[in-house]
Amino acid sequence: QVWLVESGGGLVQSGGSLKLSCAASGINFRLYTMRWYRQAPGKQRELVAEINQGGGTNYADFVKGRFTISRNNVWNKLYLQMDSLNVDDTAVYYCNTNHRSNDYWGQGTQVTVSS
Repeated sequence: QVWLVESGGGLVQSGGSLKLSCAASGINFRLYTMRWYRQAPGKQRELVAEINQGGGTNYADFVKGRFTISRNNVWNKLYLQMDSLNVDDTAVYYCNTNHRSNDYWGQGTQVTVSS
């Protein structure tokens, strides 16, 4: 059974920072591409960033230069450092991976940015 558990969300003022974490179990974590998605109220879920098994990263244009995705393959953890947050970053953030053709999601962590 694959489990993904996010943490680290909260309320922050515009311009502030937060660091999200995702603890993974049930997979050989170091072999998997891991992703962060987000979903704002009334909007579709969108990809924020991804990191492959080699540490290569890709970012959505709207977070480039502000967010950094990273991973710790010893602790089976995925991270998202979010800087220069703005109100448009308000959303539930989800950790994701694909295992045996199935997508797995955590429960999400709420990030709210106030102006």
